[in-house]
Amino acid sequence: MSSKAAYTFRVAAVAEALSWAGLLVGMFLKYVVHSSGEGGVPVLGMVHGVVFVLYVVISLSVAKPLGWRPKTLVLALLASIPPLFTWLFEKWALRNGKLDGPQRLSHGGVALFQAKETVAA
Repeated sequence: MSSKAAYTFRVAAVAEALSWAGLLVGMFLKYVVHSSGEGGVPVLGMVHGVVFVLYVVISLSVAKPLGWRPKTLVLALLASIPPLFTWLFEKWALRNGKLDGPQRLSHGGVALFQAKETVAA
């Protein structure tokens, strides 16, 4: 279960970051360049809003299967506020084993960055 939860979270985190980036581009075109029209802001704003809510719901739902402590969950939720921080949080969580789940060593999981055990001679 933890590998599906990790995959779902990773997709949501990257999608939220990309929707933020798209909204920022649209706002740049509308308010800085003053291009004709809205610059896609209404559509990109709605898309970002939906993806943001999905990210929050997915973060809340994968916290238990991935064995996140409350601090990790709060960091995941706070990462949704600044632009592109969900992507940074996802990379950090992947590097630090937060996406492997509590049973990663015995039942599998993402386990991309497992700490190797040293063998005493």
